[in-house]
Amino acid sequence: MTEKVSNRSRRLRKKMRVDEFQELGFDLAWQFAEGTTDEAIDEFMDKFFDEVIEPNGLGFGGEGDLIWHGLVCTQKLGKCTDENRKDVEAWLTNAGAKSVAVSDLYDVWWA
Repeated sequence: MTEKVSNRSRRLRKKMRVDEFQELGFDLAWQFAEGTTDEAIDEFMDKFFDEVIEPNGLGFGGEGDLIWHGLVCTQKLGKCTDENRKDVEAWLTNAGAKSVAVSDLYDVWWA
């Protein structure tokens, strides 16, 4: 399937972040068990980045303590996929995170 490109100039499409310049991402939230130490959370987050975020060319911006939330998007101009969503959700669930919630993909510039 070919991607439809509008009649706008490439420069304008890039400036507006549409068509081939659109960026898709997804929201993410999870919890740690009550009593999880700061050291355990730091170790978990290091593994999160080393095992699922970095190897897939993704970026994560978020914050938390026992409850975390944030945005996942690609490190370079591009679109996250449903496979990215499933991989991140599966990794968090398998790593012991609780109440994992992953949003649908959405345009991170026009949400």
